[in-house]
Amino acid sequence: MKQVYICSPYAGDIESNVRFAKAACRYAAEQGCAPVAVHLMYPQILDDAVPAQRETGVRMGLRVLASSDELWICGSRNSHGMSCEIAEAERLGIPIRNISAELIQGGCHMKSYDSIERAFMPEEAPSPGMKLIL
Repeated sequence: MKQVYICSPYAGDIESNVRFAKAACRYAAEQGCAPVAVHLMYPQILDDAVPAQRETGVRMGLRVLASSDELWICGSRNSHGMSCEIAEAERLGIPIRNISAELIQGGCHMKSYDSIERAFMPEEAPSPGMKLIL
């Protein structure tokens, strides 16, 4: 099972960003991966408004990233913190995948990372074998 580092915004609209990060983790788990979202975990024990604690959280997060198999950039908006995580993944040679918000929230499922199959509602069921490739 691959460990994937979930990279999505936290600051700003924290409530909405936390909901999205949880959805991204759920999506990764549905794909058979073990998601890690440090921005859901560390704010529980560190205060992001205290610079020293924020720096500690960033360092701990980068350590977790170093042990991950992939970094998933979730959504289309990159924050400063995300840019740091992406740069570190590139420096370490960790594969990076862009996962759209639509994919996370839209009921699509990756198949072996190469194709995506749409999850149809019963009333819109496709003919057998029909796939939507995004």
